[in-house]
Amino acid sequence: MGFRNKCPPKSCDTFVALPPATIDNLIIFGKNSDRPSDEVQEVVFFSAATYQPGDKVECTYLTIDQAEKTHAVVLSRPSWLWGAEMGSNEHGVCIGNEAVWGKEEQDSKEALLGMDLVRLGLERSETAEKAVDVLTNLLEKYGQGGNCMEDKVTFTYYNSFLIADRKEAWILETIGKYWAAEKVAEGVRNISNQLSITTKINKEHPDLRSYAKERGWWDGKTEFNFTAAYSYQDPSNELDSRYCAGLQLLNKHKGNIRIETMMEILRDKESGINMEGGFTTTGSMASILPMDTSLHCIHFLTATPYPERSVFKPFIFVQNMRQFLQTSSPSFGPDDPVKKTPRFQSKPDRRHVLYKKHEVAADYMGSKRTKGSKMLQGIKELEKKQLEIAEDVLQNGIPDTTKVVHIFPDCVAEEIAIYGV
Repeated sequence: MGFRNKCPPKSCDTFVALPPATIDNLIIFGKNSDRPSDEVQEVVFFSAATYQPGDKVECTYLTIDQAEKTHAVVLSRPSWLWGAEMGSNEHGVCIGNEAVWGKEEQDSKEALLGMDLVRLGLERSETAEKAVDVLTNLLEKYGQGGNCMEDKVTFTYYNSFLIADRKEAWILETIGKYWAAEKVAEGVRNISNQLSITTKINKEHPDLRSYAKERGWWDGKTEFNFTAAYSYQDPSNELDSRYCAGLQLLNKHKGNIRIETMMEILRDKESGINMEGGFTTTGSMASILPMDTSLHCIHFLTATPYPERSVFKPFIFVQNMRQFLQTSSPSFGPDDPVKKTPRFQSKPDRRHVLYKKHEVAADYMGSKRTKGSKMLQGIKELEKKQLEIAEDVLQNGIPDTTKVVHIFPDCVAEEIAIYGV
């Protein structure tokens, strides 16, 4: 079956593959972030930190209670907000989120964005299951809502999350304050812009079923199906959805999925997973999570749009990390139009150094001109070298962490040199 959709999808996609679908006892995570084409996505690192009782943290729209301790995180995020589209922490927890809609009406009130929840979950969780508990507790306490785009036009949605660690994965899907979670212990799983949890529910909001029954969405007699109850979609009709296309790609490689496979899926244009247009794949991430805890997790992030014309650059959590200057967007502090009321009255230039260089280079590479072909060949060779480094780390460990502490920014510098623009 082909992947041509009747309606062009406008969504992100998040994937996970676990043994026996993968090789070498690895869990592989991946996500494309599809956002407005003019939005800059940055890759940033934040160290672990400790806080005092009563300390607060300023998220995109809300200021909330800070945790006693936060874990080190690497994030890929739209540069105008506090949270993240995707990322990982020092314990090997990875989270990606998707926009979803359902029968419960959207609340335009500013609360936590789904992207805020991604970062909060990473900063506060040592495992994927703990992240489910952290996110649902935050959802109950603060709610979700607010404009999800840097624009005067309001765009709101509910959120689903794919959360993975070295042991397992969890799908968490929300509609308003109600939610259901599904544990994934083996094989493959993906999420897109639709609810996907049906009758296999491992955790849920205490009032999930009673509320559905009260609203007339479930008769209380048939087996409870979360998607059927809370979504307008027909859960049996997924043939034309991007969710189905993503699942087909995972199943195509089942039993032999490796990090290169995930990168190929994220670069797939025929399925619509790799988007270009009004909504574009503005950032991509793929992670290797070894089930053997003596091995390091390795995360690859682009920090640029168009994954087929980008480099997946490796990042490994080790001591003495530093912030990434060339993939960090400029900060505007209290003068940022996002912080002022009314919000979004203007848009500052948020392009980071790599974005500016890649913006010019991507046009060359897309044109198939001689200069662009040389650039494209150069970044392919650079990525291949990074994958060889990752394989060596998995096989031999890291005897000297100083050799990988700056592996991500060093790769960025090599990428910029290839562009030469």
